[in-house]
Amino acid sequence: MVENVAQLDRVFHALASAPRREILRRAARERCTVGQLAAHFDMSLAAVAKHVKVLEEAALLRATREGRLHWCELDPAALEPARASIEELRAHWNGKLDRLEALLIAELAPEPRAPRRRTTKRAKGRR
Repeated sequence: MVENVAQLDRVFHALASAPRREILRRAARERCTVGQLAAHFDMSLAAVAKHVKVLEEAALLRATREGRLHWCELDPAALEPARASIEELRAHWNGKLDRLEALLIAELAPEPRAPRRRTTKRAKGRR
């Protein structure tokens, strides 16, 4: 279990960076080299390579080496634990919000009134 928590932490850490999320989007569209990825960013090849390394450590990217080229492609299975974790939190908070909504509706609903007894003229005279 500790390894799963550590891996989940690595995934969320990797996803916390806008450039890394963009690298993932590009790698999801097509297999590409680190150099091809770097061409889309206003940063050095070395900086992009560091981002790729973080994504590899989180198992979000599979990198293969062919000669001097490092090819990257998304491994979507690595996102599943993060998706499941977010879904668990979403379900928890939706349950809490549903209970709060029911409570507020119950409190704001008008209280039912007891039916008024109608009196007739005859009944008035007997009193």
